[in-house]
Amino acid sequence: MDAAVRCFAEQTQVSMTDIAREAGVGRVTLYGHFPSRERLIEAALERALDDARCVLAAADPDSGPADEALRRLLRSSWSVLDRYRRLFDSAQRELGSTKMREQHDPAMAMVAALIDRGRREGTFRTDLPVDWLVTTVYTLLHAAAEDVNNGRQSAGDVTGLLEATLLQALAPPV
Repeated sequence: MDAAVRCFAEQTQVSMTDIAREAGVGRVTLYGHFPSRERLIEAALERALDDARCVLAAADPDSGPADEALRRLLRSSWSVLDRYRRLFDSAQRELGSTKMREQHDPAMAMVAALIDRGRREGTFRTDLPVDWLVTTVYTLLHAAAEDVNNGRQSAGDVTGLLEATLLQALAPPV
């Protein structure tokens, strides 16, 4: 699994042969554990999302004002997504958007709870459904990763771009 995560972090079109070589095992052994590339990507994605949940929890989204907590959550989210962005790109291609979103639902539940709290505090808008606002956060994070993968944005600039865009998008209308 470590070899798969490393390989997918470097390139999106890595083969099972490349992963087996990186792991120091034969292809037959790799296929014995993961019967398909799709299953291997699912397992690698699960590992990355477990890492993401730990990092997001450490950002302590339940403390402080909601807008400050969102800033911490975005910085933490981007640090994890940047580390795994090529894996996420491969997973999006192989697994499709529905399965990808289902895999992200536990992490996005933290975002939903934070948005709910921000609405009660008056920090976040109440005129749009929480689910839509969560989708906005999820979509923009992944669009940022795609832009970095395609050279349209610098990974170092993304946190500021996400904060500026999403805090404005979630702010109550004037």
